[in-house]
Amino acid sequence: MKYEIKYKPSYSMLVVTLEQNEKIVAEAGAMTYMSPSIEVHTRKREKSLLGSLGLAIIGGQSFWVNEYIATQSAGEAGFVAAPVGDIEMLEINPNQGYVIQKSAYIASTENVDLNVKWEGFTKGLFGQGLFMIKVTGSGSLFINTFGAIDRHTLQAGETIIVDNFHLVAFSDTCNYKVTKFGGLKETILGGEGLITQITGPGDIYIQTKNVSEFVEWLWTLIEPRVRSRAR
Repeated sequence: MKYEIKYKPSYSMLVVTLEQNEKIVAEAGAMTYMSPSIEVHTRKREKSLLGSLGLAIIGGQSFWVNEYIATQSAGEAGFVAAPVGDIEMLEINPNQGYVIQKSAYIASTENVDLNVKWEGFTKGLFGQGLFMIKVTGSGSLFINTFGAIDRHTLQAGETIIVDNFHLVAFSDTCNYKVTKFGGLKETILGGEGLITQITGPGDIYIQTKNVSEFVEWLWTLIEPRVRSRAR
């Protein structure tokens, strides 16, 4: 499958060219346009090529995904994500998987498996509205971020500490430890922040902006108007 990521890094759009009978799976609502030669099949997440996704713990993600198949001839389709930010392709193979933030998923080829029932990260992330899923299989995975993507490649034994609201993905070859870090920053949910200490070898993908802080900043602009209208 051929693809191009346009308008990087702030307003990225994924454009894929499907040959006849090729398929891509994408988050519901991500499509911006497509050729008439492409058929779309909407299905529930659970009985799928993505594996058993455990809908009860998916959280904010859509109950549905769409399959785009070039049936009669080659075709083109464009996909975007809601946040203003970047899109990156991660190559998945039997020796190289990733752990990604669930909200980072935008699309994947059909033999990529997303396991949201994986509990190897930490249940502590639920308190901050974050949940990490493990990606395995073989093919291409496309992730989106809020802001630009900051990639770090760690050698064996090299360590980096990442604020969890900025953590997007890391190689499953890495070791990690999630801990509380009181005073790191205030979140809209209050309490202490969480950080992840990640040790290589592997790649780490960090987003340069924080959705939580953006919402908090936006509320400082909206709140005075809300209060004035409530009087």
